[in-house]
Amino acid sequence: MNVEPLLVYISEYVTLTEDEKTFLKSHLTSRKYLKGQYILQQGDVSKTECFIISGCTKMFFVDDDGQEHIINFSIKNWWTSDLGSFISQTPSNFNVQCLEDTEIIQFHFNTIEMLFEKIPKLERVFRKIIEKALVASQNRIVRNFSMSAKERYLVFKQSYPEIEQRIPQYMVASYLGITKEFLSKIKSQITLEN
Repeated sequence: MNVEPLLVYISEYVTLTEDEKTFLKSHLTSRKYLKGQYILQQGDVSKTECFIISGCTKMFFVDDDGQEHIINFSIKNWWTSDLGSFISQTPSNFNVQCLEDTEIIQFHFNTIEMLFEKIPKLERVFRKIIEKALVASQNRIVRNFSMSAKERYLVFKQSYPEIEQRIPQYMVASYLGITKEFLSKIKSQITLEN
């Protein structure tokens, strides 16, 4: 199991001793998924919090009309899961699906509290992860209320240039809350302006 990227990530927040690293590694699992496979499905309880070693995922929900609404994308060195379902151990409102072959490291719900007790510094790491996720979510809500679709697309393009190159345009449109046809018009307009 290649945990080095996770340890590098953790080291941005805290310094673990060699014993702590060894203990942590012994309580993690890794898993590989093929493109199209689900890490989590709507209605299931999220049993793991996942750190992406390689690949790309999307988190989305399907409404009563069968329409897919993308909440976020995750790539290497990012996290994916339904945090609400994981924390509360209640059924998820979301799906997490692999858009590429994906490898993850899993923190399991039934061992995470024990990890926090044995390595208290990990609580700081997870607090920082949740803080970042909350701020990103709030900023996205504000953008959706206050910006035009074109402005939201430009922010997405600037913030996540690597992701846009890896996913189909209809998924970008879903994330932005617009149709793929409208996204094409926006992109054409931007091209004409430049």
